[in-house]
Amino acid sequence: MPGATEWLIIALIIVLLFSAPKLPTMARSLGRSMRIFKSEMTEMKNDGTPAVSSAAPVSEPKVAPPSND
Repeated sequence: MPGATEWLIIALIIVLLFSAPKLPTMARSLGRSMRIFKSEMTEMKNDGTPAVSSAAPVSEPKVAPPSND
């Protein structure tokens, strides 16, 4: 009975034989996915840092409490 390594080699050969024309497309798709994943991870890391803005801080309007007349 074949071991894990032999099954892996057999599966790899089958994938290469039956999906050879699709390999460039699959590799391109994998590359795009990795780039998107990396950019999202970078964006998530930068979300915690405050952004530098040149605008003046906005002050909230003060509301007077209602009078009890």
